[in-house]
Amino acid sequence: MELQHMRYVVAVAEEGSFTRAAERCYVVQSALSHQINALEREIGVRLFARSSRRVEVTAAGQAFIVAARESLAAAERAIAGAAEAAGTVRGELRIGVIPTVAAVDLPELLARFHAQHPDVRISLQSGGSNEFIAHIKSGRLHAAFMGLPDSEVPVELAHRKLSTERLVAVIPASHRLAGRRSVKLCDLQDETFVDFPSGSAGREQTDEAFRKAGLARTVGFEAMSVEHFSGFIQQGLGVALLSSRVVPEAASIKQVTVTDGPQRSEYLAWDDFNPSPATTAFVRLVESLVAG
Repeated sequence: MELQHMRYVVAVAEEGSFTRAAERCYVVQSALSHQINALEREIGVRLFARSSRRVEVTAAGQAFIVAARESLAAAERAIAGAAEAAGTVRGELRIGVIPTVAAVDLPELLARFHAQHPDVRISLQSGGSNEFIAHIKSGRLHAAFMGLPDSEVPVELAHRKLSTERLVAVIPASHRLAGRRSVKLCDLQDETFVDFPSGSAGREQTDEAFRKAGLARTVGFEAMSVEHFSGFIQQGLGVALLSSRVVPEAASIKQVTVTDGPQRSEYLAWDDFNPSPATTAFVRLVESLVAG
């Protein structure tokens, strides 16, 4: 059984699609399907139940994937360890990135890391902080940038706090509060909000601030990208509480200080139980930039 077959199986399970798994593995779908079919015949069990519209992991597949992830991680560590012994950091580095990373200049950071370690393959995954915590624990990600309410930390993970800031109100330039230097949460309680999806870490910090203030609010629009936030606000559809560092400069948008607004902390989190050399090198680089 080849390691590549295991990579294909894990990719299909994580992507929930043969098409997306093939794209992720840089092979044509027919080749990936053929290899998985051949593997199923070799081991005598079906790993996936599939139809033209659905793909689900079977019970046998679930057991296989657990061991496959362990084998792939061990192989990756073996290759990276040998390279490190020869003075080279290599392997793969999978990083989770929230839409509102503000504590670091991500393109500059990755450019610097690539210049130092050109043999490391870097891939980015966008999403929310809560899912990143689960993905680091399961091995799908090596590290992640995440934003959490100031009262929380990434549970059961190694982490470095990168910044803490109070969110600002982002409103249309024509808004009744646009001329104010500062506002309170009570000044915003009757507004329609644009916010992250309910239950997400990005949403919780604002929900918590309104709860503590004994105020209710209405979230009329949910989005996962700053561009969508900005579009809704510019069209006069709502207001938002965001990091001032991710708000685009536009004449149609204004930022106003919220004196009792929520505080947000940004973290780099990773699993420090036997991290890969690439993960260790990345963490050290981030820490050196933040410390500097």
